[in-house]
Amino acid sequence: MKKSVLVAVLCVVFGGVFALDIMEELNMAFKKGDYRTFSKYFANNVELNIPGNEGQFSKAQAEQILRDFFYKNQSRDHAIAHQGESKDGARYTIGNLNTSSGNFRTYCHIKKQGDALKIYELRIEKE
Repeated sequence: MKKSVLVAVLCVVFGGVFALDIMEELNMAFKKGDYRTFSKYFANNVELNIPGNEGQFSKAQAEQILRDFFYKNQSRDHAIAHQGESKDGARYTIGNLNTSSGNFRTYCHIKKQGDALKIYELRIEKE
């Protein structure tokens, strides 16, 4: 009984420590071609620059475009090349995506909206 209470308290106190950082979560989503993870973080309007689709799109449209991209370009691996944060809390990550149809450079711009982090810009450019 005492052990289970201690484990529960430790989970509550340290639970946040084990949560994935958004940058690592997006890196894993690129590796898996998991468009749903991106959709979870999309702002209501997202600027996309993905082969064949450039412009401002709604969250639903952006999800569909990214789903189609990963369907046509099955992900094999993704590595973060650079990431950072500005003074106002905006974050970015730049990476290299290896797919079944070649290599791409990725760029993701994230800003805080209320208490949540949201993707405002996503670029996937052929290398």
